[in-house]
Amino acid sequence: MLLIVGTVRLPPENLERAKPVMQAMVQASRAEAGCLEYIYAEDLFVPGLIHVKERWINQVTLDAHFVSAHIQQWRASWEGLGIGERDLTVYEVSEPRII
Repeated sequence: MLLIVGTVRLPPENLERAKPVMQAMVQASRAEAGCLEYIYAEDLFVPGLIHVKERWINQVTLDAHFVSAHIQQWRASWEGLGIGERDLTVYEVSEPRII
């Protein structure tokens, strides 16, 4: 399994305009084969900071996600929404543990 964790930043004043675009991205991604979880969450204390969490069954399904139409639309919206800072890391996870 692949786990992606990180953040995306945008100007706080653009957040309301960004929400429908992010919602479309999340919904389309969740519908993809191989997507186990796809979450964008607004930080409670840092305006404009969005936390990202994704889980994919394998690299093949993640690669398909990266070339999907909805991710291309999402990326095309970044400039207009002021999204410039992204910090995402992919982890290979072999065995999840409940703590």
